[in-house]
Amino acid sequence: MPEVIFPGPEGRLEGRYHPQKESDAPIAIILHPHPQFGGTMNNKVVYNLHYAFYNMGFTVLRFNFRGVGRSQGEYDQGIGELSDAASALDYLQSMNNNSKHCWVAGFSFGAWIGMQLLMRRPEITGFISVSPPANMYDFSFLAPCPSSGLIINGTGDRVAPPADTKSLVSKLSEQKGITVTHTEIEGADHFFKEPHMDTMIDHVSGYVKRRLTENSR
Repeated sequence: MPEVIFPGPEGRLEGRYHPQKESDAPIAIILHPHPQFGGTMNNKVVYNLHYAFYNMGFTVLRFNFRGVGRSQGEYDQGIGELSDAASALDYLQSMNNNSKHCWVAGFSFGAWIGMQLLMRRPEITGFISVSPPANMYDFSFLAPCPSSGLIINGTGDRVAPPADTKSLVSKLSEQKGITVTHTEIEGADHFFKEPHMDTMIDHVSGYVKRRLTENSR
């Protein structure tokens, strides 16, 4: 898998880029968990999401937010990280002009950043939010939420309690024109430790495949 370095708002950003042979393949970016709690693009959930999208025919980019790994800059409370994500999407789009579908997937802190990116980028056709920390961050900016997606969490999540995720989903479900699908994995923790990782990835893949055949927003 090619290592890539691309320009971000605060200097270079480090990523892993996995292109398909087809020039019109759909594209996806994968966003990692909190930089100050050990989150990197090589996090297991992020890595597995990356390959799940690649195996479904997507050209995929995952990258390190500023100050992580070889990415320049320093942690910026989510504001700079959102700009990093926008730069990553710019980079991915610049190399894939013919792509018809654009997805964003994020885990934990990355889910929060991904949902904000949705609001800025109308070309995003679908999202995956894994273990969104609705107890720690305000998601009220999703008014209205511009595209349909999947929110997935574990019933045993102690970092982002399931009750907060449910209330986020119920708010989003009141909106017209989009469908937010919610899946809970019985017994899984925040990080989908085994044996729950495969189950989570199977749900994500099933959802994305269904959406791609529907061609809907």
